[in-house]
Amino acid sequence: MVNVGYDIKIMGLVGFAHAASHFFHLILPPLFPILKPDFGVSYVELGLLTTLFYGASGVTQTIAGFLVDRFGARKVLLCGLTVLSLSVIGYGFSSSFWELLLLSITAGLGNSVFHPADLSILTTKISPKRLGKAYAVHAFSGNIGWALAPIFVVTVASFWDWRATTMTAGIIGLIIVGIFFLSNDLLTDNELKEQIPNTAPKENFSSIWGGAKIFFSTTMMSCFFFFTFLAAALIGIQTFGVAALQSLYELDLTNATTALTAFLIGSALGILIGGIIADKISRHDIAAILGVALASIILIIIGSKFISPYFVILALALAGFFSGTTAPSRDMLIRKVTPNGASGRVFGFVYSGLDLGSSAMPLLAGALMDSEKPHMIFYACALMLIIAILTIRKLRENSIFFKDINISRK
Repeated sequence: MVNVGYDIKIMGLVGFAHAASHFFHLILPPLFPILKPDFGVSYVELGLLTTLFYGASGVTQTIAGFLVDRFGARKVLLCGLTVLSLSVIGYGFSSSFWELLLLSITAGLGNSVFHPADLSILTTKISPKRLGKAYAVHAFSGNIGWALAPIFVVTVASFWDWRATTMTAGIIGLIIVGIFFLSNDLLTDNELKEQIPNTAPKENFSSIWGGAKIFFSTTMMSCFFFFTFLAAALIGIQTFGVAALQSLYELDLTNATTALTAFLIGSALGILIGGIIADKISRHDIAAILGVALASIILIIIGSKFISPYFVILALALAGFFSGTTAPSRDMLIRKVTPNGASGRVFGFVYSGLDLGSSAMPLLAGALMDSEKPHMIFYACALMLIIAILTIRKLRENSIFFKDINISRK
């Protein structure tokens, strides 16, 4: 029987890995206002850095999952984090913008391993009665990684320059690799496979069509697009929020980055509160709609300059909080429409929507910045959230989904 202390160690290590992954997501975006004149590029070109990162991560995430199954999560996780860390160090040695683009691709390849490796370790090593809490810690840790990145970037860049900042971040990543390497058996994802048999009823997906038709239901496509538009809104704020706030509210880099950090911390806190709410309600669709709607309203207010610069940090913190509260209810909705025996392909398909939204939005946001329309960044992100609300309606009833694909859940 796995004890509580053992489970906490596993949650901590895997959460640490997820935080590191998200930390590296936001090493370059806060530096965009500095990189733009340094390399003589446009904001659209800077947005391409993020697009290539998430594009490479999304395309290879399924492949990473196969590697996890074949070689084990620990080995794949160590390799991915090493590639990601070395790529970030390479940012600091880049002499041309093309080198940054190439390194963004390799960083994305390294990033692709985290979800399949992390979830494999948690699923096979955490006691079933604490697995839900483990998933919550995993999501929360990722948001903490996002929140720490802008603080780190501004602090280090204020003492040195952007090159030293990225190289220092990459070295921290290699130190984490060393910690995980010494962890040995704690991250080996095979301990509970024999102890906890899979007794859930299985659906017949043996044929190619049987395995693929699940994706063609209107409800499953709604799941996919909900993730896509939600990610687009969040990435829009994360990548160009700092630059937009500097232009729109004339904030300096430190205050603009502080506002982004407030957004990310608010989102992390929202996830924790949203988890409590999700355990107490049955209408998860209402909770998700309400959180997304409130976040979109606040973003519209920020874009409209209805508030003074002194309240921007608070406003973004609230927007992050409300968007964060939707995460647990969102996952509960997807769980409800997932047939037994199809969780792997369902979550793999649905979560790929995150990479699609994350890769597409930076180009649009960059174009808006190049057009000197920083307020449109917040309007565009609000629009993405409003569209996400429309997709939630399709997730309300399980019966719609199972009627679409003609299978039953026992």
